[in-house]
Amino acid sequence: MIVAIHQPQYLPWLGYFDKMQQADVFCYLDNVQYKKNEWQNRNRIKTAGGWQWLTVPVSYRFPQKINEVKINHAAKWAHKHLQALLTNYSKAPFYKEYIDRFENAYTKKYEKLSDLNIHLIEMLRDILGLSQKATLIASQLSTSTDPTRRLIELCRAAGGDTYLAGRDGARYMDLDLFADSGIKVVFQDFNHPAYPQLFGNFESHLSVVDLLFNCGPESMEIIRAQR
Repeated sequence: MIVAIHQPQYLPWLGYFDKMQQADVFCYLDNVQYKKNEWQNRNRIKTAGGWQWLTVPVSYRFPQKINEVKINHAAKWAHKHLQALLTNYSKAPFYKEYIDRFENAYTKKYEKLSDLNIHLIEMLRDILGLSQKATLIASQLSTSTDPTRRLIELCRAAGGDTYLAGRDGARYMDLDLFADSGIKVVFQDFNHPAYPQLFGNFESHLSVVDLLFNCGPESMEIIRAQR
């Protein structure tokens, strides 16, 4: 059984869902240190003027874990993000098919960033046809602080014998420890596809929402074909 483990990101990119599709079980790694100015609270969409960040404002104190970080609701960020989707994707082929899902999601008020991210990822994987994949939350399963031992504990808790790591996973993992634990490690090999977009030249590595609004039901096949 293949297990993939990844931090809950905000409106993740295509490769995130490629990893989820390949795994039998996907685990949200919410009990590791939050990284400021990375992908946990922001992602990119395409606009007529180039790519744009959508950023969730947070109240963060080092060294809080992802599941401890609170959303700062003083700024009307949810309305701004929804408005950005309307402004930039209302003319996309599949905007009407999916915008209601985003409207419903953004009407909910989340205290923790991880809860918001997981809710949105669960919604996106349902749209992409991945709702049959089992998902787990790391903070409910593992207490180890060693990076490799934590991953091994989570693989075992999920009943896995194979860990699907990111392309650069070997840089921070102890592969010998995985071998000693009887867990095989394989690495994701994902090449970003080009697909029809609005606003001129193709821009890669955006949030998956860009693919969804432009390509609709074909989105997961476009992701899968690049493996």
